[in-house]
Amino acid sequence: MKSLSSEHSTTVPVIAATAQSLPDQVDALARARAFAEPLLASADLDTGENILAHADAVASILRSIGGSQAMQAASYLVYACDHLNKPHEVIEKAFGANFADLAMETTKLVRVQRMARLAQLSASHAATPIPMAQTAGAQNESVRKMLLAFSRDLRVVMLRLASRLQTLRHFAASKLPVPPGLASEALQVFAPLANRLGIWEIKWELEDLSFRFLEPDTYRQVARLLDEKRVEREAHVEALRDHLAQDLAHQGIHATVQGRPKHIYSIVKKMRGKSLGFDQVYDIRALRIVVPSVPDCYAALSWVHCHFAPVPGEFDDYIARPKANGYQSLHTVVRDGTGQPIEVQVRTQSMHDHAETGVAAHWAYKEAGVKGYAGISASGEYDAKIAVLRQLLAWERDLSGVQLGATGAGFFDDRIYVLTPEAAIVELPQGATAVDFAYSVHTNLGHRCRGARVDGAMVPLNTPLKNGQTVEVTVVKEGGPSRDWLNPELGFLASHRARAKVRAWFNALAMGETVAKGREAVEKLLQREGKTAVKLEDLASQLGFNSADDLFEVVGKDEFSLRNIEIVLRPPEPVLPHDEFLLLKKQKPPSQSGKGGVLVVGVDSLMTQLAKCCKPAPPDAICGFVTRGKGVSVHRADCSNLRNMVTRSGDRVIEVEWGGAHSGAGNVYPVDVAVEANDRQGLLRDISEVFAKEKMNVIGVQTQSIRGIAWMTFTVEVSNSGRLTKVLGIVAELHGVRAARRR
Repeated sequence: MKSLSSEHSTTVPVIAATAQSLPDQVDALARARAFAEPLLASADLDTGENILAHADAVASILRSIGGSQAMQAASYLVYACDHLNKPHEVIEKAFGANFADLAMETTKLVRVQRMARLAQLSASHAATPIPMAQTAGAQNESVRKMLLAFSRDLRVVMLRLASRLQTLRHFAASKLPVPPGLASEALQVFAPLANRLGIWEIKWELEDLSFRFLEPDTYRQVARLLDEKRVEREAHVEALRDHLAQDLAHQGIHATVQGRPKHIYSIVKKMRGKSLGFDQVYDIRALRIVVPSVPDCYAALSWVHCHFAPVPGEFDDYIARPKANGYQSLHTVVRDGTGQPIEVQVRTQSMHDHAETGVAAHWAYKEAGVKGYAGISASGEYDAKIAVLRQLLAWERDLSGVQLGATGAGFFDDRIYVLTPEAAIVELPQGATAVDFAYSVHTNLGHRCRGARVDGAMVPLNTPLKNGQTVEVTVVKEGGPSRDWLNPELGFLASHRARAKVRAWFNALAMGETVAKGREAVEKLLQREGKTAVKLEDLASQLGFNSADDLFEVVGKDEFSLRNIEIVLRPPEPVLPHDEFLLLKKQKPPSQSGKGGVLVVGVDSLMTQLAKCCKPAPPDAICGFVTRGKGVSVHRADCSNLRNMVTRSGDRVIEVEWGGAHSGAGNVYPVDVAVEANDRQGLLRDISEVFAKEKMNVIGVQTQSIRGIAWMTFTVEVSNSGRLTKVLGIVAELHGVRAARRR
């Protein structure tokens, strides 16, 4: 016996349900069964049920809820696919393309579900098993996703519901143990779906059978309570039914009065939800009145309320305010002459038809036309399709809490569901590729993705995936994404999330190069300054950065000048006593021939220049250094560069001094001033105003603001550096200024 899955359902787009309806073929049902019988008669499902018997039962269930012959015929072809070498080609030739598409899509869904169940079973038997509640919850979520992905046609939903109902009936009849998760899946996923579509005939039975398997003791207890006084209760209800029918007929209201079936699961739900005892549940005794028209509904209700005592708070008008799934009826609870509560429902025949078979009462695929669905008048094919969409989307909200649009337009069209090799379900946008799939599983898997197999066959990485396919990616040990993946014309990525991850990888790569460039520049500066012992993190913190990498980043981007680091590395040096400098003894009275107002001792007409590193100005203590080819370089006596040169070549130091004629107000000298301050609006303006008031001409400004700290270097012209100390004192008193000093 060949064993197959019992989860057989069908799929085609709901939005095209009418346009792509199955062709109205002569004897389609009989022909389909005859076609499938030799293939299915000796094969069993994994539940142990014969496949042909299962298909017969599914077709019977569909017939009972108004399914067309075409839909019933499809139930046989769905199961035949696994037994054909080229199922689509064979079925299309015999029955048409729509039958073939429907059967193939269903087979794909069956395979997906079978793999998902096997994965759940493996998880429950793993070395460290996952708790059953978790695996069942994950499985229910998977089933919900697959239904939304594949069930785009109402035929799919109805075939799916009928197949699951028959599976539960089989276990109830055979008394075999139910596979884990199957009953809870039926109760938590399929019954709510049937409820949303208004197919109560299936909904009630799914609930009762599932509850029977999940809580057998409670089920038997309530069933026993129902049976204990069943004869007495049924006799009482029957007498009341005859009385109601006769009196309504005397009032001129043609009505059918009948007892309502008792559903154990709904009784238990009410008992638990309202903390009621069994005798307090009103709908244990219930009658249903079916009348020709809506006015007759209210007339019948009026008669009931006049002859029996209504129970306060137990009246609902679902005719004026239909339920979300289109259900309409009047519900009331009254007490009879003995004081016993009894629930009475009043509805029209069309309302009753919809309540029993829901959407099936209004949807025939070829004849849908302008018939209403779920209480919504369908003026055309589009309205009818949107009505179905609304109910499926409402079911989705019930299960997942997702907020969707009013019509749900585009909801099904923008996503697909594929499988990992371990049968985990992955949700992707429409048009997604294996690269999107890899990134959805794990970012690192996406970065290293280099190839893909779809249903076992190698495909290009930019091949769009389809619902139900199994995707396996091949990866390298190390590596990153290709820039081609970001080219929309090449079609490698459809997911915004995956595209963002690829961009982030390249941004991180570029950032690493920038940081490395900045680190190299800073380390070279520290080497030049002889400060290699400085800790980089401490230096970054001193400059206002959170980390050394933050400093390297802005340096690498040329957004932060290395001069700011030099300022920190070169604090103002104290003026050393005069006798600590190496000065040559005067040999004769100075001459007046020095260049730039500098007197050179013992040498006439010697070329001189003011050093740019310290920018001396009268009356600074100065010292000369004989350079090679550029004459004498005049430095401030406290210049650190001069000190280094004296250490290396002390014999080249020459004594110099300012001449009286050149230290007066007529000559000006450029001087650098360093200012550190908290950055604020108007800071540069306020400092510049101080120099202007003190009649010091500013000939250059360099500013840099990092992490709220402003580093400024002003080049001002002074005739006497002594006045500069006073001006810097004024600058230091400005709001926000931390330090002001001469460089």
